[in-house]
Amino acid sequence: MAERSTAAVDVADNSGDEPLTAQADESTADGVAQNRERDTENDEAQGSGGTESPEKASPPELHSGHKLAKRYRLEECVTRLDGFSSWRAVDEKLRRAVGVHILPADHSRARSVLAAARSSALLGDPRFVQVLDAVEENDLVYVVHEWLPDATELTALLAAGPLEAHDAYQMVSQIASAMAAAHREGLAHLRLTPGTILRSSSGQWRVRGLAVNAALRGITSDTPQRTDTEAIGALLYAALTQRWPYESDAYGLSGLPKGVGLIAPDQVRAGVHRGLSELAMRALANDGATASRHESACTTPEELVKAIGEMPRIRPPEPVFTAPPEYQRTTYQQGSYGRQAPRPGAAQPLPNPPPPLQSRTGKALKWAVSALLIAALGLGSWQLADALLEQGNKSEDTDQTQTTDGGDKSPAKPVSKPIAIEGARDFDPLGADGSENPNDIDKIYDTAAGTYWQTSYYTSSDFGRLKSGVGVILDLGKVQQVGKVTVTFVGNTSVELRAASGDTGTEPTSLDDYNKVAEGSGASVTLKPAKSLKSRYLLVWLTDLPKQVDDGQFRGRIVDVKVSS
Repeated sequence: MAERSTAAVDVADNSGDEPLTAQADESTADGVAQNRERDTENDEAQGSGGTESPEKASPPELHSGHKLAKRYRLEECVTRLDGFSSWRAVDEKLRRAVGVHILPADHSRARSVLAAARSSALLGDPRFVQVLDAVEENDLVYVVHEWLPDATELTALLAAGPLEAHDAYQMVSQIASAMAAAHREGLAHLRLTPGTILRSSSGQWRVRGLAVNAALRGITSDTPQRTDTEAIGALLYAALTQRWPYESDAYGLSGLPKGVGLIAPDQVRAGVHRGLSELAMRALANDGATASRHESACTTPEELVKAIGEMPRIRPPEPVFTAPPEYQRTTYQQGSYGRQAPRPGAAQPLPNPPPPLQSRTGKALKWAVSALLIAALGLGSWQLADALLEQGNKSEDTDQTQTTDGGDKSPAKPVSKPIAIEGARDFDPLGADGSENPNDIDKIYDTAAGTYWQTSYYTSSDFGRLKSGVGVILDLGKVQQVGKVTVTFVGNTSVELRAASGDTGTEPTSLDDYNKVAEGSGASVTLKPAKSLKSRYLLVWLTDLPKQVDDGQFRGRIVDVKVSS
């Protein structure tokens, strides 16, 4: 399995010292109870499954400094629970931090943990914390995964307060899309909590513990899609209100008042975005919504992604600039350097600063500056008059030449005008899932500063030799004359401009339907077709990716695209 270069923020959902609790509520329409598991000595499962009894297996006696496979050196135990332990470790071969889950080979869940880890590793979706290794040796079963030192748990973010509407929108959009992709491959999480949701330093949201967290605790469900969808709804509810949507406190969040049932987030806290509030209620086990709104329930991550796509996009808040502090004069600048310090408690009058430039030198300086300004103005006026006279002479000569030649007039060059981009979509015809971060595609032509659309990451600049490229299709609304396309990237990127035929009525879906008209490379590339080009659909096709500085991955990032005639 391919290894990644980053590592997971935490390998456990809690420290084991404080139980994670959530209140069971009424059953949902499809028979799934709203039970949220409680981390105790015997972790209860949610859904229809249960926790197998591990009495015969005891936690392996390990300590800091112990090595697994002569490679993974254990550093710190972060969880010891129910027969397994979780560690922060160091991969001495690749010199990077990793996380490790360890349990005895005769543990009742050892086989299921290995199977879950290997299935999760095969998914290879960068939105999930990646499984790097899953091994059974020396009477131990251990799972090695990424460790993300620059990421922050949702639990820690909510400790400071609820999220802004734009941040909550980005979280639910990215998490729902990731879980929809996992369920299409037959994988479920079954234990989505604020401790399993991470936000990286670049603002991307990632999911930790896909399939593995549930296997470690013996959690199963007859309706895994509904279970994960309700969990995403609970995460959105917590992000909007800083409250857990059940009666019991959990994950450092206060629960709802007892006896009132599930109430909408915009009734719990003032100022909550109404669209996100309704979305959370549709995902939670509440027959879909409050009685007054009658919105249909979302029972799968795919339905939740569709509901998010139907919402108006929530833009980030405008940046707030604070005024710089007033300049403070020092005592030396005020002319008091070397004077005696005033007596304590005695009021001292502030000396008035002397009038500027009143000395003989100051007066001379003023006259010199005035003379220079007068000379500059005179010289500028003379040059301007000379230029106007010369331009008039040239105009007369041009008129005479045109009259002599029979009145021929050369056509004026057309003026370049910006062309509005009506829409865009990601284009990955050679990929396995045919998609490259579609939720962020409108960032390539928005007016917000610092936003960008990015590809998935690859092991090399040539897409890990998996494909020849990926790109973005631009819809100009109608067939128009295209003079140039300017693309701004993060990092030096090789790019081609391709165009569909001008008589194409619908958007082409094959790479062969787009003809290459220009190419270039760099951080800001201007692509000019060699011949006159009229088209409605343009393809910005990335062919070589840079290595990004912030995460060390090979990926393309488009900051801005401008089209002009």
